[in-house]
Amino acid sequence: MRNSLFIFFREVSPNLSLAFPPCTGPHAHRQQMSNSSSITQFLLLPFTDTRELQLLHFWLFLGIYLAALLGNGLIITTIAWDQHLHTPMYFFLLTLALLDLGAISMTVPKFMANSLWDSRVISCAGCAVQVVFVCFLFGAEYSLLTIISYDRYVAICKPLRYGTLLGSRACVHMAAAAWATGFLNALLHTANTFSLPLCKGNALDQFFCEIPQILKLSCSHSYLRETGLLVVSVCLGFGCFVFIVVSYVQIFRAVLRIPSEQGRHKAFSTCLPHLAVVSLFVSTGVFAHLKPPSISSPSLDLVVSVLYSVVPPAVNPLIYSMRNQELKDAVWKLTTGFLLNL
Repeated sequence: MRNSLFIFFREVSPNLSLAFPPCTGPHAHRQQMSNSSSITQFLLLPFTDTRELQLLHFWLFLGIYLAALLGNGLIITTIAWDQHLHTPMYFFLLTLALLDLGAISMTVPKFMANSLWDSRVISCAGCAVQVVFVCFLFGAEYSLLTIISYDRYVAICKPLRYGTLLGSRACVHMAAAAWATGFLNALLHTANTFSLPLCKGNALDQFFCEIPQILKLSCSHSYLRETGLLVVSVCLGFGCFVFIVVSYVQIFRAVLRIPSEQGRHKAFSTCLPHLAVVSLFVSTGVFAHLKPPSISSPSLDLVVSVLYSVVPPAVNPLIYSMRNQELKDAVWKLTTGFLLNL
């Protein structure tokens, strides 16, 4: 798979070469390069060089990862098992849980392995795989969050047309569009990033492979192509954000007109978790990539990257289950039924 991935990159751009000499070792600080444009491995930024703290970080992230696996796995299993949850809202929630599982699995296990074995190394192929899947999964997740806001808008503001506008075929098409958007985003960014000549070392100031950190190693003005792609992505992301905000303005106006307190509570219980997830995802992601350089530092970058890449996939199941009584009841029935059958 690694060979085929690099053959693809080499076909996309003639600038990519695989004949680069290896780094000096896992604890090398920089790999100096002259006229070559390919790297055999990158060095990730550790949280600390103290061995005891590295082991502490391993156990901490292991706990976060297991919590994410358990929470998202429970949501996926419950929605697939309970026939009452086979509705558009829960179909999109199941898809979101799948994306969260993939997103956290692309970054945390490698970081845990490096912390456990006191290493910083990630191969160029492994780095490319991380970039591909991180761009794909987070791009698809943001598109899906936009779709969920449309689902909630139709359910509350146009309830009589809900079955028409969000039939099973329409839901599948929208979910497929979210996945396709993420795939196209990943393909363009990864192919363009790894076609650039890199001559400023191989040390990344991040605990996983991130495109802005790779661009810092570029010695060519060709990085402006990737900057242009990032600007296009930001504009599309801003368009999705505006759509979400407008949708929720309409939703809250409609909810406040509901005469019964029970009806308002039910509407808020399905909308507020999604709004909380969107706020967490957007705020941490925007701050991570658009914060001013004057306040940027390796330590701050590490903390912020954890907030947008690790925390949302881990806490999303908790956010969705706190106010959604229907989902909580289904999870309880599933777990109690499983325990009684043991």
